[in-house]
Amino acid sequence: MAVTATDEIVSGTVDVPAYVDRQPVGAFQIRVLLVCAAVLFIDGFDTQAIGYVAPAVAQEWKLARGSLGPVFSAGLLGLMIGALIFGPMADRIGRRRIILASTLVFGIGTLLTVLAVDTTWLIALRVLTGLGLGGAMPNAIALTSEFSPHRRRATMVMIMFAGFSIGAALGGLLAAAMIPAFGWRSVFLVGGVVPLLLLAFLFKALPESIRFLAMMGGRDREVANLLQKLAPGVSFAGNAKFVVQEPKLSGLPVAHLFAEGRASVTVLLWVVFFMSLLDLYLLSNWLPTVLNDLGVSVSGAAAIGAMLQVGGVVGTFTLGQFIDRFSFRALSLTYLVAAVAVAAVGMASHSIVLVTIAIFASGFCIVGGQIASNALTATFYPTAIRSTGVGWALGIGRIGSIVGPLIGGVMLARDMGPQPLFGAAAVPALIAAAAAFVLARRG
Repeated sequence: MAVTATDEIVSGTVDVPAYVDRQPVGAFQIRVLLVCAAVLFIDGFDTQAIGYVAPAVAQEWKLARGSLGPVFSAGLLGLMIGALIFGPMADRIGRRRIILASTLVFGIGTLLTVLAVDTTWLIALRVLTGLGLGGAMPNAIALTSEFSPHRRRATMVMIMFAGFSIGAALGGLLAAAMIPAFGWRSVFLVGGVVPLLLLAFLFKALPESIRFLAMMGGRDREVANLLQKLAPGVSFAGNAKFVVQEPKLSGLPVAHLFAEGRASVTVLLWVVFFMSLLDLYLLSNWLPTVLNDLGVSVSGAAAIGAMLQVGGVVGTFTLGQFIDRFSFRALSLTYLVAAVAVAAVGMASHSIVLVTIAIFASGFCIVGGQIASNALTATFYPTAIRSTGVGWALGIGRIGSIVGPLIGGVMLARDMGPQPLFGAAAVPALIAAAAAFVLARRG
């Protein structure tokens, strides 16, 4: 890099996290945010696609109500396994490699879903797709977090994660337009081709985590190049050494989630994730079916169900600054309001307008709250176990996301109405609010 008279030349030891924290949010951080958001955009589309096409699949294959519950849960099982495995793996080999591999896997899995002929095929392919989806998410969160200054970290992560909600919402709107014209398989065709085309762009545009490179050692040139992109007016002398003032942790990464006073916070975070994702996936998978049972057309049910994710997008952009300022206090209040909104979905089921508003409000709080939880978790754990911490929180949460659709399927199979279903769905939001409140009290 050519040095001009106005350049600052830095030499000696550079504390990478402290240096990043001193920088304003600039063009390079925004680029990283947008690239990770693009990954989660496709992730959200592919994750929610099965819920939107479920009524059409059930009609074509003449399936009973609730019989697609195992298919929903199979995809979420893959998400859980992917998060639990690829989170710790990324802490050892890097965020970038795992994001690229995960995108390839979920692109292939989604594309192959076009060939499914029965629920056995669907279950197997949703597990494969889920493995990739589950690996991409925690590493996109960790990567965005590690390029963001601390004072804006939650906001940056939440804005990035809005890509997931936008992709999930667009999936509903696209499904509403495509299913009547081209059939449900066309949704998976789009969802499989796009991530495979995105890979070439990601390979060029996606950087490795700057903190990961610094902690690995021997990568000073790469770290210097990334820091120069963060602060274009700065150059680094040849003798500059880049460090992260955090211990290198040996042994099993998961064990460190419970070391050095982190155990109680880890457990409480897992409770929040479990309850939040139980609610989110119960709603996102079964809302189109419930609306279709109430007399709404398949395409109309997909469009109205997409309001859950639209509300989530609005909630994400609205809540970011409050989360950065008030942390778990704001999160607890968000989930408390979510419980009221979810219960209102069942009580408002007689009116399309009111139920749409209630679904939007539920998404605002539950999706927004979940994305805030992701951001706060990434902020809590040190670099050496950040992907592990986020990945395992999401992995434990995925157990809830598996349980949620199964509960919904059982209740629908027993012909329970909307009020009991959504009344029950309000309870997990209350538990998440209580766990977040305890985290707030612990500071």
